[in-house]
Amino acid sequence: MTIEGMNHFTVLSSNLERSKTFYVNILGLTEGYRPPFEFPGAWLYAGNQAILHIMTSKPLPANAAGVIDHMAFTASNLQVFVDTLKQSGIHYELHRLKGLESWQLFFHDPDGAKVELDFPASEPEPKE
Repeated sequence: MTIEGMNHFTVLSSNLERSKTFYVNILGLTEGYRPPFEFPGAWLYAGNQAILHIMTSKPLPANAAGVIDHMAFTASNLQVFVDTLKQSGIHYELHRLKGLESWQLFFHDPDGAKVELDFPASEPEPKE
């Protein structure tokens, strides 16, 4: 057996349209094909890979993170993401990963799921 990579994350949502808008406008994902399941939801894509599934048929847990702390995506254009989060009024935390010097940008989706974006060390520190 061999794991070849991560296929997708599924997040629960209390409002499908709000969640889709967040992930499309903030992360730049696009909505794409989703099989005709009998419950509401959406599949969001990065390129041709469905990487984020949104499901609205289950109640949200009291602790939004549950046993999974966060989802992380590889990204580029740190300044653009920081500007987008600021313009959207989304609180974020930005850190340099000691030893690797890459950037880690953390924030939460509308239902409290923690999102991490990882940027190469070569990206300049964003202008706050």
